[in-house]
Amino acid sequence: MADEKEIFNITSAPKALSADQAGRQKRYFISMMIRTACFILTVILPSPYRWFALAGAVLLPYFAVVIANAGRETFIPGAHVSNENPRELS
Repeated sequence: MADEKEIFNITSAPKALSADQAGRQKRYFISMMIRTACFILTVILPSPYRWFALAGAVLLPYFAVVIANAGRETFIPGAHVSNENPRELS
């Protein structure tokens, strides 16, 4: 019984890396288009609203990167993290 191979369920397989990257790029692109709109609104809007648009243009890159990088770190039920070092000699 100790030599049984671990069986993986296909439904727990993560999304393909190329599909994941395409989704991240799309989210980042949309965020940067919103940032560009904020810069344009900073020039167009009157004074009280101008500062909100400017704050959006300044703060949005941080949130865009955080949102774009989210997604690959999914929890897989039944998966466990091993503390063993694979390079360690016994």
